[in-house]
Amino acid sequence: MHQYLRLLLAVAVAPMGSQAQAQGAGETAVYVATYIEVTPTATSQGAALLKQYRDATRKDVGNQRVEIVQEINRSNRFAILTIWTDQKAFETHGKAAHTVEFRDKLKAIHTAPYDERVHTGMVVGANDAARGGALFVLTHVDVPPPLKDTTVPMLKQLSEDSRNDSGNLRFEVQQQGSRPNHFTVVEVWGDQKAYEAHVTAAHTRQFREKLGPMSGALYDERLYRALD
Repeated sequence: MHQYLRLLLAVAVAPMGSQAQAQGAGETAVYVATYIEVTPTATSQGAALLKQYRDATRKDVGNQRVEIVQEINRSNRFAILTIWTDQKAFETHGKAAHTVEFRDKLKAIHTAPYDERVHTGMVVGANDAARGGALFVLTHVDVPPPLKDTTVPMLKQLSEDSRNDSGNLRFEVQQQGSRPNHFTVVEVWGDQKAYEAHVTAAHTRQFREKLGPMSGALYDERLYRALD
């Protein structure tokens, strides 16, 4: 009888322990959004350089996702979206030979500083990369520090509502570590029509109306496509 009870306890506790470990690992993940701008005449060169960097980064220990996206309206502007298992993996990547080489080559063609923003995942989902011509939307939300705690639940609610919108493939909110009153919203939509329907949805308009008087900067929303 005692052996039977011990067996039941072992079966009941084991999944809980595994789940706790998985959640703990997720809490240490580092989310990075890096903005790249090259000279218009070097757009193709910059895209090729970014693809090489992406392919090498995918092999780095601790990399969970890396995507390179190109701005639709200004094709010489790109963004790198990465997820790392923890801070150590991210820092190791920064010292890797292929990372150093990429940044050195980029200096010859860029028109703005290497803008790397390191975040924690406030509202995130699966780490699978989006494919098949999806539309990416990156938005920088900036509020004064005293309004941070007011903005967090608003962004969480926006994320919850938006994930139910038709055509949504991803809706993440990341919080910047060095400036926790700054946030990066990463959206992925199946097509332009789905995105436009989301923009005019009641919950989106309500969020924008509440955020407007609180914003510390312009609502910086940019549309991208992933580089193949």
